[in-house]
Amino acid sequence: MDTLTEQRKYTRTDLCWPVSVWVPEANRFFNGKSSNISKVGVFVTVPMTTPVQPGNIVELNFPRTATLASQKGQFARIKKGRIVRVDRGSVLEQACIGLGIAFE
Repeated sequence: MDTLTEQRKYTRTDLCWPVSVWVPEANRFFNGKSSNISKVGVFVTVPMTTPVQPGNIVELNFPRTATLASQKGQFARIKKGRIVRVDRGSVLEQACIGLGIAFE
């Protein structure tokens, strides 16, 4: 019997939020959704056709609502990260891949 041991130092919070992932190698954005987030990283799902691999540096664009944007002065929260995991299996029975991204 295999036992998984939790190795994370920071608590993850479930958060389903739209996110755009800029992939410099493809010179374009891919739209997806976050599943969970922590202080140091995020797990997002993107279309199966997204050309990524572990080690790629990407830019994440988390859009804000108009109300939040008026409070913060910006319409998006931009974060840079490194892909540390790519799950190419069908995620949640959908044609997408999961990306574990560590914030830089």
